[in-house]
Amino acid sequence: MTPRDIEAFFATLQAERPHPQTELEYTSVFELLVAVLLSAQATDVGVNRATRGLFAVANTPEAILALGLEGLQAHIRTIGLYRSKARHLLATCRLLLERHGGAVPRNRDALEALPGVGRKTANVVLNVAFGEPTMAVDTHIFRVANRTGLAPGQTPLQVEQALLRRVPPRYLEDAHHWLILHGRYVCKARAPLCGQCSVAAWCDHARSSRRPAAQRPRRPRSDGR
Repeated sequence: MTPRDIEAFFATLQAERPHPQTELEYTSVFELLVAVLLSAQATDVGVNRATRGLFAVANTPEAILALGLEGLQAHIRTIGLYRSKARHLLATCRLLLERHGGAVPRNRDALEALPGVGRKTANVVLNVAFGEPTMAVDTHIFRVANRTGLAPGQTPLQVEQALLRRVPPRYLEDAHHWLILHGRYVCKARAPLCGQCSVAAWCDHARSSRRPAAQRPRRPRSDGR
């Protein structure tokens, strides 16, 4: 995408969703951290279903620790990888109490030092809880950035860095939400809904699909010719 394309792309997404938000349910920064930690390789719907019951009985580091491993696992067993996530969450709660007085730190290094919290999780917390213009590249953002030509990259970090360079500053705080929601509901992995896409005019994939067959780049044959 050209800079002009990118401006039009995000202006259109902004007009559709002026105030985009995460679909994870939370009422505190700690609940947000827990929900994002649990969301790896799981859907937001599934995480919300589990955390509604969990947060009703334990929504602080102290309360989570009081549940113990078996008690915590009982609340999140419907989530993929729940055993390892429960261990990570308990260890994170201990570190929050030992190092941060029970509060979630507003610092990338401190966040990434928590068990089960990687760069993507830290970016979500920094963006959603603290309003920082970070870019949490999940599978949806990775796909949209590459498919549209917005910010191609071979790894999530490359895509993240490209997005931070290419997205106009006024859109950065909300860009991660717009891209996730667009990837989740429109620019789907197997069957993108290009005919229903409001930003197809600036998308490399959609424009390529509309070209006459004779104008499309030829794919090399298996014999190399």
